[in-house]
Amino acid sequence: MSESTVFCTCTHSEKSTKYSEIEKVIELYRDKEGSLIQILHLAQEIYGHLPLELQQFIASSLDIPLSEVSGVITFYSFFSTKPRGEHTIRVCLGTACYVRGGKKIIERLSEILGVGLGETTKDGRFTFEIARCIGACGLAPAMMIDNVVYKQVNVNKLESILAQY
Repeated sequence: MSESTVFCTCTHSEKSTKYSEIEKVIELYRDKEGSLIQILHLAQEIYGHLPLELQQFIASSLDIPLSEVSGVITFYSFFSTKPRGEHTIRVCLGTACYVRGGKKIIERLSEILGVGLGETTKDGRFTFEIARCIGACGLAPAMMIDNVVYKQVNVNKLESILAQY
């Protein structure tokens, strides 16, 4: 899938409302040291992702450099600068999961979904990622969809798991 620029598809009033909500979050946390991560979490929850325009708004509102905001966003994997799918699929690639077939699961999911790692399906249903460990080593390989953990996954189970979503 080629890299493309995605612009906000919300109406002007929806965007304005979301920015107003984010502004309230910023006001709530403005004077609390070390609150940037909390602000970014809440902003992403409100807006759905953290595009450059929103990063600039947050940096300006907090009177901090854009590089500081951008640095935090790019460092932590739970922040996204691109729109995400309705559901997030994370395949564990911790040692136990990798050894027991995690890579095969990734390859098959990529075929089924028609996207690579870090991408979102065209219909917006799924974002496909890896996780370093999800804590289900004894029942590896494992994957998560949203907050549901699937254990002892194999390539033959994938389509039935996805059908639930």
